[in-house]
Amino acid sequence: MAVAAGTFCSLCGSILEAAVRYTGVHCMKITTARFLTAAEDPRSYPRGGLTEMAFAGRSNVGKSSAINSLLGRHHLVKTSRTPGHTRKLNFFLVNDRFIFVDFPGYGFARVPTEIKKHWGPMVETYIRQRKELAGVVVVVDVRVAPTETDTQLIGFLRSHNTPLILVATKADKLPHGKRIAQLREIQEKVGGDLPVIIFSSRTGLGKNELWKQVKSLIECWRPEGNDRSAARVGARSRELTENEEGKERPHG
Repeated sequence: MAVAAGTFCSLCGSILEAAVRYTGVHCMKITTARFLTAAEDPRSYPRGGLTEMAFAGRSNVGKSSAINSLLGRHHLVKTSRTPGHTRKLNFFLVNDRFIFVDFPGYGFARVPTEIKKHWGPMVETYIRQRKELAGVVVVVDVRVAPTETDTQLIGFLRSHNTPLILVATKADKLPHGKRIAQLREIQEKVGGDLPVIIFSSRTGLGKNELWKQVKSLIECWRPEGNDRSAARVGARSRELTENEEGKERPHG
């Protein structure tokens, strides 16, 4: 499916200035995806001005698997046997036109306190200063209610008007009824105004919807004068989510 220049973006309300090509219902055709670099501070960030989408989540929630699923790669983003082992921002170049950024997993008790203290400022600096950042995908486990750290991260992103997409992974591990109950609990925890995408790396559930929102943020990003309005993006995101995965959403 071709998306022509001048197309209205339903997520942020802007007009796409460049023509892009997608395949499938919403999934982007991934021709190339490779590790670019790892960085701890702005001096090591990639140069070139490409749009970036970041992924954040607690250790062991399936963040790496979700990224690999989106990119159609099994082992591009490594899943560490030691949760909390990744300690830098990992940058992956996709289709030579945009970048996925994998944040270190947080919330693992065995990670030394001094390293935990380093992660917060490292991620905060990236979010505050990186003008190439189009948005952040926050990944949680659908089986577990969001932790205080999860809600703090969401609050931090909102306070900085950073568009965010909330994804609840490992949906295949719950029956449908339990999945709906957990989704309701997650929404109550993070606020009903933030849509939640139910996702499974194993079955592909939610992949189309996640790509749809990721693509919208990427195409709406502007290198200069980009206000990253969370309110505007949030309203458009709710409209999209209401039309997708309807049977996975709680009612009443």
